[in-house]
Amino acid sequence: MERYLLVALGGALGSLLRYGLGAWVQGLAGPGFPYSTLFVNALGSFLLGLVVGLSLGGALSGEARLFLAMGVLGGFTTFSTFSYETVLLLQDGEWSKALLYVLLSVLLGLFLAFWGYRLGGALVG
Repeated sequence: MERYLLVALGGALGSLLRYGLGAWVQGLAGPGFPYSTLFVNALGSFLLGLVVGLSLGGALSGEARLFLAMGVLGGFTTFSTFSYETVLLLQDGEWSKALLYVLLSVLLGLFLAFWGYRLGGALVG
């Protein structure tokens, strides 16, 4: 039961962080492109890589990894919003923006997850 509570509490925290940071980023960037989701998912990819790297290096307990990776970062990032915003761009005829959004989201996510993982491993080892 403790593990479920860790995930639930982390997920609530991650969702609050996502909402606040996403609103702030979109307010700075303005409408017309889903910058907030792109930013949150890219940052979440980096942080997940970092958490896994730290965890595999022994710097984080299994409970901390569960709380941070499944809970906080699970609530923080969202593939469903990314998919929905891509569909909206396509429906509005914004094909080039949709393609740019998909490419940036995937490439930034992979790039930052890799470097987060590397950093986590370097910090421990």
